[in-house]
Amino acid sequence: MSDKQHRSACALIRNLCSNYDRSTGGCLLLDRGEIVQCPQMITQSLVCRFFRDVLLEDRDGRALKAEIMGDDHLKSCAVCGQPFRAISNRAKYCAKCSKKVKNRQTAERMRKYRG
Repeated sequence: MSDKQHRSACALIRNLCSNYDRSTGGCLLLDRGEIVQCPQMITQSLVCRFFRDVLLEDRDGRALKAEIMGDDHLKSCAVCGQPFRAISNRAKYCAKCSKKVKNRQTAERMRKYRG
């Protein structure tokens, strides 16, 4: 991770991580009677499974995941702007918006066809 990505990851941990203790800066998951510093806050590599599997999958962490992982298949939806995993290179919409757009386009096409 770059320094900018690391700062974003630390901010994401401070705001969203349920295992992060704000008063001590420690990880409650690793705490066995003594304060243990959050390992993801110390290093610039992905070491915390909770961070990788939960926080980066969250709505707020998807953009950071795309930067860190280098997912070239993530695109932004043309309607809502949320990142989504593109199945093909022609994909423009996320799954939720694609249904709405398809229904709207079908209605316009049928109106044109009818008259």
